[in-house]
Amino acid sequence: MGEPKIAVLGAGANGASVGADLTAAGLDVTLIEQWPEHVEAMRRDGIRIEMPDRTLVQEVRVLHLCEVATLRQRFDVVLMLMKAYDSRWAAHLIEPYLQPDGLLVGVQNGMTAETIAEVVGPHRTLGCVIEISSMMWEPGIVERNSPPDRSWFAVGSFHDSTRGREEEVASLLRHSGAVEITDEILAAKWMKLVSNSGTLVTTAILGLPMLEAAAIPEMRRLMIRSSDEALRVGQAAGFPVLPIFGLTPEQMSAAPCLAEFLLDTLLEGFVLPETKTTVLQDWMKGRRSEVDDINGNVVRLGAAHGIPTPVNRAVVEVAHRIEAGELSPRPDNLEILLAAVDG
Repeated sequence: MGEPKIAVLGAGANGASVGADLTAAGLDVTLIEQWPEHVEAMRRDGIRIEMPDRTLVQEVRVLHLCEVATLRQRFDVVLMLMKAYDSRWAAHLIEPYLQPDGLLVGVQNGMTAETIAEVVGPHRTLGCVIEISSMMWEPGIVERNSPPDRSWFAVGSFHDSTRGREEEVASLLRHSGAVEITDEILAAKWMKLVSNSGTLVTTAILGLPMLEAAAIPEMRRLMIRSSDEALRVGQAAGFPVLPIFGLTPEQMSAAPCLAEFLLDTLLEGFVLPETKTTVLQDWMKGRRSEVDDINGNVVRLGAAHGIPTPVNRAVVEVAHRIEAGELSPRPDNLEILLAAVDG
């Protein structure tokens, strides 16, 4: 077999970062992106990845989304870095250009692996967890707060037909961060959702960088409660509690409060003072968020298993009010959020 042909479907802040790392490593990579100005900027100037310790300017091969129909090749591996709510249509878009024995990998937040498998088949699907902190405000320029030595992935199969193929994807992602291979990828993805449920939307509601929001005592307590609800829901649904972020089972089991331990691990190891969550970035750009795929997922699964989720329910309610234009992200929303929890 020759060099694998790789596509990065969704070349926003995280996708462009991964695509640049793989291209810099000499791999055959095509980026596919839906923001026209961003595509043209990358074609003209390459992608600029600004990291705390260095800046990478990398020429990349990139296509507009509408140009996918012009492809004459098929890809061996497609790394999908689209929003969770875009997973199904994006999988349908790329399926004709995935090799019959190729792999489509949702390198995303949310529980997207089974959705992807419904489109391309479980024999062509692997699951993935991603922990990269990055922002993008201008076309062609990414602020990557966690460079490769502070980024982390987990890769795994959830179907017998792909077991043993995890290294095909892990070997690629190691150019962009540390990678673990797990036999429980759906549980690992739920563990990431546990972390996300307490941080992404919750802090975005206040319109503040994550560290600044987490420094407010009432917000910190809500963040921990939100993640703890997700932990209990996952256990009721049969997901084992797994280490993430490169932690060991011993560190996880020794934590007096696992939700708080995960929060502190994230804040201390992956987040810079100016880091705004992907949800806050979406709202600042006038876009919808992934709240229904994160906190909403906790609420739905909690209801199915009889587990109360008042904090996650309140987060969804307030987030929907922001997206309807009734509220804007601002610190005063903490009182609204607290009232929604109590109500």
